[in-house]
Amino acid sequence: MPKSKRDRPVTLSKTKKKGREHKESIVNSIRHAVENYSSVYVFTFENMRNLKFKEFREQQKSTSRFFLGSNKVMQIAIGRSVADEIRPGLRRVSKLLHGDTGLIFTNLPKEEVQRLFNEYEEYDFARTGSTAVEKVELKEGPLDQFTHEMEPFLRKQGMPVRLNKGVVELVSDFVVCEEGKPLSPESARILRLLGNKMATFRLSLVCRWSPDEFELYKEGLDGSDVESS
Repeated sequence: MPKSKRDRPVTLSKTKKKGREHKESIVNSIRHAVENYSSVYVFTFENMRNLKFKEFREQQKSTSRFFLGSNKVMQIAIGRSVADEIRPGLRRVSKLLHGDTGLIFTNLPKEEVQRLFNEYEEYDFARTGSTAVEKVELKEGPLDQFTHEMEPFLRKQGMPVRLNKGVVELVSDFVVCEEGKPLSPESARILRLLGNKMATFRLSLVCRWSPDEFELYKEGLDGSDVESS
């Protein structure tokens, strides 16, 4: 009787025992998920927010299981070629695991999965190094949103401010950030103080695999190699 590919031992990179055991645990968990769920999707993420993602994952806990981490470990788990894929066609999924990607195994209908991912958006404050999505400029004059205690901190962020009769005042126009340019630490702090949530945490589906079907969703991907492999 032929041996199941799912039970085939795998060789992972030479790491400390604890790290190797953790990777092997992930591989085994993914392989069991292939057997226990009706379909698997690759998804990408932008501006990951761990707490928000944890909440989203918990909401789907009864029907789905998510995996995030090393793309290479996930590829090893499901197989990267015809010879080592644990179910026919999973090598196509493996080829799309690169960059900021993850796996979701689920028993939900595909229409419901598509709806959940298409509708999901969470706004948050942008971090240092993020690209500004708009120009933010403050005009000369009083800054009533800030108390007088904030004046020294604002000056440390490069803002040309002073106290005028206990009111924080901008002595000249000040550009916090320019559209399309990375945010400095100071710009990110000022945007947070202004309550400007410039980052959007999004999840997008890349592809779907089930035992009898493979679908490529993500626009702009060259699926020729995926389809022909």
